Amino acid sequence: MLHNRFLKTLLLLFTGVLAACTGIPEGVKPIDDFELPRYLGKWYEIARLDHSFERGLSRVTAEYSLRDDGGVKVVNRGFDAEHASWKESVGKAYFIGTPDVGHLKVSFFGPFYGSYVIFELDKDYRYAMVSGPNRSYLWLLSRTPAVDESVKKRFLQRADELGFDTGALIFVEQSPLDTD
Repeated sequence: MLHNRFLKTLLLLFTGVLAACTGIPEGVKPIDDFELPRYLGKWYEIARLDHSFERGLSRVTAEYSLRDDGGVKVVNRGFDAEHASWKESVGKAYFIGTPDVGHLKVSFFGPFYGSYVIFELDKDYRYAMVSGPNRSYLWLLSRTPAVDESVKKRFLQRADELGFDTGALIFVEQSPLDTD
């Protein structure tokens, strides 16, 4: 009986942890009218909050394409200047709800998923503002390696309004290298 109760508690806890990883930060709302085909392709990382998996990387890009199972293949790539080498990580993403809402779960590590919340998207799909499951994850993505100052200003304003630590943002170096 005690063993059964322990297993149920453990299962509830595990389910809660997994749900938290694919949740949405309070006050952040994923976009509606999302069109995956328009989002596919290459995006440049303009700004981010720092994390160990991207620390020290420049020229970071994310490329999205369709998977055979209906999901999205995600290829993140960045240049590690300290080691003079490219780092690449391949993952997969799936919609959490309906495919017209910009809320997906993404995994680079086996069965573990994190939230990918598109909370602002240019009408022409030229830039996107994305968060993770909490306010520790934030990105500004663009179809080009640079954006207008007005886009940066809008991003900073919006992120600040939503409670993200804009003072900790890293603006990613996207200049070309001779060693491409």
